[in-house]
Amino acid sequence: MARHFLLMQGPHGPFWAELAARLRAAGQEVSRVALNAGDAHGWGDGLWRCDVGAADLRGWLQPRLASRGVTDLVLYGDHREVHRIAGRLAHDAGLRLHYLEEGYLRPHWITYERDGVNGRSPLMNMSMERIRAVARDLQERDRAAPDQWGAMGGHLWHGLLYHARVASGARHWPAYRTHRPIDPARERALALRGLIDLPLRRLRRSRADARLRRAGVPYHVALLQLGHDASVQAHSPYRDMRGFVTDVAVAFARSAPMHHHLVFKLHPFEDGRESLPRHIRAITQELGLAARTHILEGERLATLLDAASSAVTINSTAAQQALWRGLPVWAAGQAIYSKPGLVSNQSLGDFFAAPFAPDRVDYLAFRRLLLASSQVKGGFYTASGRAQALRRLIDMILADEDPYGAIGCHTGATGAEILPLNAPGA
Repeated sequence: MARHFLLMQGPHGPFWAELAARLRAAGQEVSRVALNAGDAHGWGDGLWRCDVGAADLRGWLQPRLASRGVTDLVLYGDHREVHRIAGRLAHDAGLRLHYLEEGYLRPHWITYERDGVNGRSPLMNMSMERIRAVARDLQERDRAAPDQWGAMGGHLWHGLLYHARVASGARHWPAYRTHRPIDPARERALALRGLIDLPLRRLRRSRADARLRRAGVPYHVALLQLGHDASVQAHSPYRDMRGFVTDVAVAFARSAPMHHHLVFKLHPFEDGRESLPRHIRAITQELGLAARTHILEGERLATLLDAASSAVTINSTAAQQALWRGLPVWAAGQAIYSKPGLVSNQSLGDFFAAPFAPDRVDYLAFRRLLLASSQVKGGFYTASGRAQALRRLIDMILADEDPYGAIGCHTGATGAEILPLNAPGA
């Protein structure tokens, strides 16, 4: 029987519309909730215009789910308030939930799960023992980790267009409030500056790379994230990047060998709202680390990690590139890869002094399971990436079993040995 899929807010750009078209071609009914002019752009039939704020969303959405025969709810991420409200309503009503997110093995992958993503992923309840057992029977070949972040230009461009539409139509959507900590006009300005600044950032990165190579010293990489990102806000002991930067710099100054250097790798979409380079320079100057510190921009990680001694992060997916290379990894927050044998359970100071390396066999088993289940080849922000992802994704969405059940790895209470959050200070 045909099902009725309801889409909440999605990634910037045409991915949601193309997903809807593919589902309709498969004989399914598709609707979309629009909270602002950016959501509504380009939609015809099946658009549900929502004229209430998050506080009133439950009362607005609940009767519509029942009266219009919705069977499935599709969400991009699970952290924003409107998605938490909709997800709870759908769960209580017995609907099937589908979550899409950036790839755990990004770039060039997206994630598809049914019970939540990131810190709420079913992987969080999966022990290494269970992962090893399932991976032994998988035929998926291990694939090399890619060299760069992904479709950065396309991501920035679609973000710029979306926020421009939100801002231009704001007077017609008075109840809309963004889940972001800044308003859409500011988001639009930051996205535009990011596009314009790309060539300059790449030039600065080239010079910083050359300085690091000339130094010829062992170095450790701090993989920074966006402080406002859901992974940091919902699944870590931090509320911004400044606190993490400070803790890393203090622990490094106290414990790392005197001839080692520290590299702060900024997120590719770092937009300056926390003034991180200024903060890094100030704190490292205060600690006497200025001559041993490097700040790198841009999306490329391969050459940086190839020669690194270790990597520290809150819970960045970029840590998987370090694990794939056999580098010791320390993670402050909750992440799907934060399992015994993969990330270090040392204090941050002890880690910088003598880091524990990951179990290579265990990580390859974990990665093999990801590639065979929730990771879908493709992306949200280019035409070729969308076509590649949708080729496989539609069948996964329509399947009775979730991606893990499909490979015989049924999730649930498994006695998982998840590491607790590391103490931030160490």
